Amino acid sequence: MRLQGKIAIITGAANGLTGEIKGIGGATAWAFVREGATVYLADLNDETGERTASEIREAGGAARYVHLDVTDEVLWHTVIDSIVKAEGALDVLVNSAGTGRDFHGDFTDADGPQNAEEALKVEFTTVDGLDRQLGVHARGAMLGMKYAIPGMRKRGGGSIVNVSSVHGIVGVNTITSYSTAKAAMRHMSKTVAIQYASENIRVNSVHPGYTKTPAALPLFTDPELYADRTSQIPLGRYAEAEEIAEGILFLASDESSYITGSELVIDGGHIAQ
Repeated sequence: MRLQGKIAIITGAANGLTGEIKGIGGATAWAFVREGATVYLADLNDETGERTASEIREAGGAARYVHLDVTDEVLWHTVIDSIVKAEGALDVLVNSAGTGRDFHGDFTDADGPQNAEEALKVEFTTVDGLDRQLGVHARGAMLGMKYAIPGMRKRGGGSIVNVSSVHGIVGVNTITSYSTAKAAMRHMSKTVAIQYASENIRVNSVHPGYTKTPAALPLFTDPELYADRTSQIPLGRYAEAEEIAEGILFLASDESSYITGSELVIDGGHIAQ
């Protein structure tokens, strides 16, 4: 019971239904309740989120679903305030909400990108596309930390885990806006970790490689894409969402009490090459 008595909120946690492909947030919710935490699942997908929370409760876990758009500051304030009022404090925040890659450009235009991959390069990246990625990943993480930290202070400490990506560490040929936003999460985690270390509030980032999640469905259901990606991974396969969740669980628990401002890469050796 590594999180016994702890109160946690996980964003992007709706996709956690039994028998279906889980998102990283949903898998993390199951891992947390297994270890004794009370978990608030936050997401925009209300129907699936409610069903996931219900399944967790039926299995004996303590879980509630809350509607949250992570780009909305008012909603963040309302959600965190309600949790702290109900539970007395907050121990763990996992910023796992994410958005998929944005494809821009007219592929039939001779002056435009010639394919979907090229459309993700900086020449064809739109300001709106960049803003969307920064909004969900960087702004979302910032707002979560801004409003969660006072609740953690009531407990005398806490743990924040920001789910970034390996593409937030190393350069990549495509997905300009996505990798930029994930890199922002990485650096923000280090900055906030330094700011609140004296209050025993730890902040770390997790950097998954290719993972089987609903958002990545085309990357592992298309045999050609799957073969291409796995050829780049020393372990020769994608991660399961549950494997990423175990890393998040470690950083959320007191087992990692001397770890802050760090990044945990879970990628099957992809960027070790």
